[in-house]
Order: sequence, then C-alpha cells, then structure tokens
Amino acid sequence: MQKTKSPFRELAETVVSAIIIAALIMTFVARAYMVDGESMLPTLHHGERLLVDKISYNFVEPARGEIIVFKNPANTKEQFVKRIIGLPGDKVAIIRGVVYVNDQPLDEDYILFPAIIGFAPQIVPEGAYFVLGDNRNNSEDSRFSRVGFLPRKNIVGRAIWRYWPLNQINLMFRPDIFKTTSL
Repeated sequence: MQKTKSPFRELAETVVSAIIIAALIMTFVARAYMVDGESMLPTLHHGERLLVDKISYNFVEPARGEIIVFKNPANTKEQFVKRIIGLPGDKVAIIRGVVYVNDQPLDEDYILFPAIIGFAPQIVPEGAYFVLGDNRNNSEDSRFSRVGFLPRKNIVGRAIWRYWPLNQINLMFRPDIFKTTSL
C-alpha cells in the first residue's frame, strides 16, 4: 500500500521545484534587468524593467536595431542597455548629428535629438558591435573609449519584453523595421 504525502510535504516539494526551475531559467534562459539612467530615452526610462533573452544569441547573431544588455568592457560588474547600430565589418560614422552605416544615413525616428558628439568613420572589427544609446547626448556608448567597439562576449542578451511599469508593457523594438535609406 502506497503512503500518501502530507499536504505540507507536497507544498514544500512544489515550492522547492518552482525555485529550482526559476533559478535554471534565470541562469540559462532569461533574466530581469532594471534600466538605470536616461541613456535610452525616449525608448526606455529610468526604473523600467525588462526581460532579457540570454539564450537566442547562441543560435543567431545579434541584429542591427536590437536593444541589448551588455557587460561594460571597462568594468564587467557594470551592465548597460544600448541599441546595436553597427555590425562586424560595417563602416560607422556620426557626422553633424547624423549616424551613417556603410555611408548610408540611418532613419532614426526613435531619437529626440541628434548627437552633438560625432564619430569619425571606422570599421567595426570582427567579433564586435557598435552600440549607441537612443539619448545620444546623454549616453556612454561605443563613441567613448570606456565602451568602444563592444566585444561579442560581453553581450548578456537581447531585451525582449518591457514588463514594468504595467501601463508600458510591450514587446521590444523589432529590428526588421530598423533601416537606413538604402540598407
């Protein structure tokens, strides 16, 4: 005859299982991230919370226009959220406030003000990305040596869902609508 489990034991097993599953998901699949600062305005605001997909870049390459979370190359304990602008092999430049990729201006209707700080034309090295904050005049990004061209290994994951505040819940920006005038 099989002995039945007590309700307390059944509850404890359920809670422990849920904690283990959540820990595995947060370690290998996704993690929560809180936006710190105003470098991604108007797209993301300070204090908003995102779900970051940590697994998809094991199967596909990061794409232009995706919003990513990455470890700062100068201090890997510090994490930033920025938008991918340049891919490996791309020529990037910022001239008179206009961002160019492969000599074509980007159509950036998501930014409020053009960049005051320019960036001389350079080729993004293999295995690296050029990232910018949407708030170009208040962002520490690839234009500055502390971040520079972002090594692929520093990317934590892709922001896929804004879940806080509740009135701003949405899936994140789709890179297939990110374009230059002729890319």
